[in-house]
Amino acid sequence: MRHLLGHPLGALASWGVGSATGLLLGNHLGAPLTGLAFGGAVGVTLLASLDALRGQRLLRWLSGAQEGGAPRGPAFWGELGYCMERALRRREQQLAQERAAHAQFLSAIEASPNGVLLLDGEDAITWCNPAAADHFGLDPERDRRQRVTNLVRAPGFVALLQAPDAPLQPQLLSDLRRPGTLSVLVRRYGPDERLVLSQDVTERERHEAMRRDFVANVSHEVRTPLTALSGFVETMQALALSEDERRHVLGLMSQQTTRMRSLLDDLLALARLEGSPRPAPDGWFGLDALLERIEARTRSLSAGQHAIEFPPGAGLELAGSESEIDSALTNLLSNAVRYTPPGGGISVQLQRLGDGRLEISVRDSGIGIAREHLPRLAERFYRVDGSRSRETGGTGLGLSIVKHVLSRHGGELGITSSPGKGSTFRLLLPAARIRPAAPTPSRAASMPTALRL
Repeated sequence: MRHLLGHPLGALASWGVGSATGLLLGNHLGAPLTGLAFGGAVGVTLLASLDALRGQRLLRWLSGAQEGGAPRGPAFWGELGYCMERALRRREQQLAQERAAHAQFLSAIEASPNGVLLLDGEDAITWCNPAAADHFGLDPERDRRQRVTNLVRAPGFVALLQAPDAPLQPQLLSDLRRPGTLSVLVRRYGPDERLVLSQDVTERERHEAMRRDFVANVSHEVRTPLTALSGFVETMQALALSEDERRHVLGLMSQQTTRMRSLLDDLLALARLEGSPRPAPDGWFGLDALLERIEARTRSLSAGQHAIEFPPGAGLELAGSESEIDSALTNLLSNAVRYTPPGGGISVQLQRLGDGRLEISVRDSGIGIAREHLPRLAERFYRVDGSRSRETGGTGLGLSIVKHVLSRHGGELGITSSPGKGSTFRLLLPAARIRPAAPTPSRAASMPTALRL
């Protein structure tokens, strides 16, 4: 009976059953037509009640008052519930896919090193990634829905947001809530929303400034000897010089030529250090033989004007580039000879520290350096006394080369100095690049106790 009432012929069946029941009742009461009409009305009422019941169950399911799947039933209402449930499930799958894609997109933006800040039409923050929060000093959760101009009051940033037409090129801002320089680009999207993109360009700007200073310094350093040479050439062409005067001018020209050659050699050395890979940690060379060669060159440069002291054989080997370590020590000792008056002392000392590192110190009793100059000594072309450095043949690149060499070997450069009391330059090399050499009987006997392993 239940299956029959759900069939498309259910209305006819219900009406027929009601009519038959009414007819029997009418015959029993003696009014067959009245009974027939009453039975039909009962059948129609029964069918309408069943349909209303099924419709009410479907409405309860659609409103969420009924859990589980759509109500199942025969014929129209069952088919309607099934179609609705299938459409809703398909829609839920599409929404789940869109949510996953949205979450993946947001994760990608959050992982970006560039800042992304979304603003509504009132300049209130709707969303920002961690990079933007760091760039502008924001809290992604606490500051949401807050006007960004109330939080970031930098005049340059506020002017950029309030400009009627946003610049097409990124703007550099350095007056924000954090130190450094940001590249900021503003783009409109939607009716009134805006997208603020930011990038930290502090290091790039610093390197660019260093490059400009480097080019300017190189131009200045090369121009000075070129000007001197040009003047000497004009003097020899315009004046009739005696033989002694010619020899004097040619000597000065030779000095300027040597200075230019030294400058170019140091520039090429820096370029090689910056452009080549780090020295391999398994390329070992003997320290004693290197110090012997450096000592010979230092004594030749001093020409007997200084008391020079080098350590006895240490029986150690270093891992790295022998030529680079040679260049670093040679630069330090050349400076010591230049800036130590005749009769002064220069010494090289070795010491193994408690953590296994090796300290190579170069001490002199020269003119010394004031404390305020020490932090900048390793900068390119930085000179404490430019005129004195040029007189002694310095290029202003020696300590920069030393610092680069130590950095490539994982070491450090330490400087202590006082005016009139001399200077000490310490090269600290990591323990991983130090090992004992196979000792010979003669060398083992002369090895200092502090360096024996």
